[in-house]
Amino acid sequence: MIENIIFDFGDVFINLDKPATAREMRKYGFKGITPELDAIFKDYEMGLMSSDSFLEQTGAMFPKATTQNIIDSWNAILLDFPEERLCFLEDLAAENSYRMFLLSNTNEIHIENERKRMGERFTRFENAFEVFYLSYEMGKRKPNLDIFQQVLDENNLVPEKTLFIDDTKENTDAAKQLGIKTWHLLVGREDVTQLKSRL
Repeated sequence: MIENIIFDFGDVFINLDKPATAREMRKYGFKGITPELDAIFKDYEMGLMSSDSFLEQTGAMFPKATTQNIIDSWNAILLDFPEERLCFLEDLAAENSYRMFLLSNTNEIHIENERKRMGERFTRFENAFEVFYLSYEMGKRKPNLDIFQQVLDENNLVPEKTLFIDDTKENTDAAKQLGIKTWHLLVGREDVTQLKSRL
């Protein structure tokens, strides 16, 4: 019996174009993810560096790009947030049948972009959840087990009564290790609005 639902954000609610940032950054000399870039991205996603430091470090690696070029390229991954998903989420929250949490690997630039772009709709989104967990505020990221354990511990959640929904198999596989029920959502073939058929 599922009592708690933990949702991912990207490609569960908001649509993403995952190759977009790399595609945009090729204009400024990007050729592929290096170990140094990978470390910067992960540190930024865990809030281990500020946005200013992130932009300074990436800017030093791509001198042809202005700071705004980097911000625009970084945000290119973010597409639309369909209204039907937001309404579905609000209806589910209104039923009060489940405790609902967001758990997203994200960063300050992306979240501030969406707060500004979505405006009141972003507030509606946040308000649907009991707790809004963002990796850069937690100092942790999926698929590391400690991020899932923190959500379980802070909210006294029983793993076997908790469903975690994410579009990345690495993340759902990690959650399974702690006994959490999972739905690895297949983007383009499944939609979060079909949740009731999975419960």
